[in-house]
Amino acid sequence: MAACPMLPMTRGEAVALGWDGLDVIIVSGDAYVDHPSFGTAIIGRYMESLGLRVGVIAQPDWRSASDFRGLGRPRLFFGVTAGNIESELARRTIMRKVRGEDHYSPGGRVGLRPDMAGVVYSHRLREAFKRDCPPIVLGGVEASLRRIAYYDYWTGRVKRSVLFDAKADLLVYGMGERASAEIARRLTEAVSGAGTSYEGAAPAEESGILDGIRGTAVVRKSISDMPDVVEIPSYEEVSEDSHAGRRAFARAFREYMENCDPDRGRPVAQKTGDRYVVVYPPARELDSSELDRLYALPFSRAPHPRYAAAGGVPALETVRSSIVSHRGCFGDCSFCALAAHQGRRVVSRGADSILEEAERLAASPGFRGTIADIGGPTANMYRLGCRKGRYRCPGRSCLVPSICPNLETDHRPYMEILRSATKVGGVSHVFVESGIRYDLAISGGAAGFLDALCGKHVCGRLKIAPEHISADVLRLMNKPPPDRYLEFLDMYRDAAGRSGRRLGLAQYFISGHPGCGLKQMVELAEFLRYRRMAPEQVQDFYPAPLTRAAAMFYTGMDPLTGEEVCVARSDREKAIQRAILLFRTPGNSAKVREALRAAGREDLIGFSRQCLVPPAGAEPPAAVKKPTRGPYEFPARRIGEVRWRRGKRR
Repeated sequence: MAACPMLPMTRGEAVALGWDGLDVIIVSGDAYVDHPSFGTAIIGRYMESLGLRVGVIAQPDWRSASDFRGLGRPRLFFGVTAGNIESELARRTIMRKVRGEDHYSPGGRVGLRPDMAGVVYSHRLREAFKRDCPPIVLGGVEASLRRIAYYDYWTGRVKRSVLFDAKADLLVYGMGERASAEIARRLTEAVSGAGTSYEGAAPAEESGILDGIRGTAVVRKSISDMPDVVEIPSYEEVSEDSHAGRRAFARAFREYMENCDPDRGRPVAQKTGDRYVVVYPPARELDSSELDRLYALPFSRAPHPRYAAAGGVPALETVRSSIVSHRGCFGDCSFCALAAHQGRRVVSRGADSILEEAERLAASPGFRGTIADIGGPTANMYRLGCRKGRYRCPGRSCLVPSICPNLETDHRPYMEILRSATKVGGVSHVFVESGIRYDLAISGGAAGFLDALCGKHVCGRLKIAPEHISADVLRLMNKPPPDRYLEFLDMYRDAAGRSGRRLGLAQYFISGHPGCGLKQMVELAEFLRYRRMAPEQVQDFYPAPLTRAAAMFYTGMDPLTGEEVCVARSDREKAIQRAILLFRTPGNSAKVREALRAAGREDLIGFSRQCLVPPAGAEPPAAVKKPTRGPYEFPARRIGEVRWRRGKRR
């Protein structure tokens, strides 16, 4: 079957392609953009490459069932996703303020998706097709992170697996290509045996047609026929609002993560009422050749034409001229949901595949000569990985507290890709905008990497994510100790100086992370003052489900060690921590003074050089000027003899 220029969104578009019906319909909380950075497009195009006829229902009106009937009934199944990000995060900030723009909606318009969109869409599909409804397969980031009982930040309580709330037949977690192909294969066989539709077969849960697929979760009435299953504490145990309930939550998280490994993992079951949610081990990652074929599919790299009047989809603009070089991240940061979704093993595309995409991009209409990014979750993990082929060693991180000697850190393949892409006809510049891991950038295998970046591949500022400066907080974040960050700052400053270009750093910091109290935030503020940094990229901590940090936030303990952890839970506590981090902002002065008094650091209130804020009601004298530099422009050296090493001031 020839590829279509754009997956159909109406029956008329399907008829124009010569299709009398669809095999799979994807219902998404995002606008439909045919670009490989959007989940709907990449799964839709992948299934199309398997010979299936795929349609898209994007941002349907969830208040009624009519929009869900627009493409008719698919022959195999409905795929339901909330979109590229969680639907509630798309609607609200961490401080629960309604956002003024939804980047994944046409024209940035808000209000086009409901909270918990996957659950709502699944209910509307059942309502629209009733007993004739084909299987509903739930996927995407929102579902992936809620495959077992989870702490819900927005309601402040533990909820059961989203499978129960959505009443879906199956949940796909992770990137989903292998699982989707197996689902389509099984249902195609079921349809062939039942006639021309799935109507003659038993419901998926009862028939077991979709049971046992790697990378999926199902609801079962019994697990007595599963001798190798690991049963973790039940939903009723982990949701109990008591110390015992929180300990059960921590144990459930730990036991699940121990089996979240495609090599050694076993099925995990969690009882909920009189049924079980069973999560099978992760699907094997696509290998390099499969990834090459996936990204070679005929993406138009454009939004659906119906959005032209709205001015397109804002989220596309940040990735329009970007190229994905790899998937996965072995960083395993406590607060990051990436490892739980994409996996901890890095799989990289071949050099020829990336350069061919660069050529297609250079030949596309509107290309202006700049490839904004060649990267992945972490740009400089391209072609890196364990020399022994491991997914992850039990009880050990690849990068923390130091880089594992079995980890390949050779950056030459990535530098060669950047150089080669610059030579593609029509390409003037190739930049790295997806951010780098700074401890890898100064490792033994990265000789010459910073010079290469600063020479041609940094557009003004390089992105890094130190997150904090306190050694205690960094340990709970599973980030490198502060001396590695400080070493990187010195090496980057020197490389930027040698380049002869005026370069800086865009640095990401987090406020309110578990284990971070007022003392640690003041320590970070002092560091920023001494280094004359004014951070622009500040993230309020969000307890993403299925992350170690979310388990800490809810239980008040590290689920892996049992160590008690202080937590800033209230909006007031979080606002004060953010204000300390942004102490240079005039409107934050009152909160900063309040925090400094509570931390016993009144010595930082005043007009001297070491102070963070002036006294209440006072204006700083004209002779004392605040730094006017950017986040870290060069040359930006130390103030006097003040220097930070290993998180301490001396």
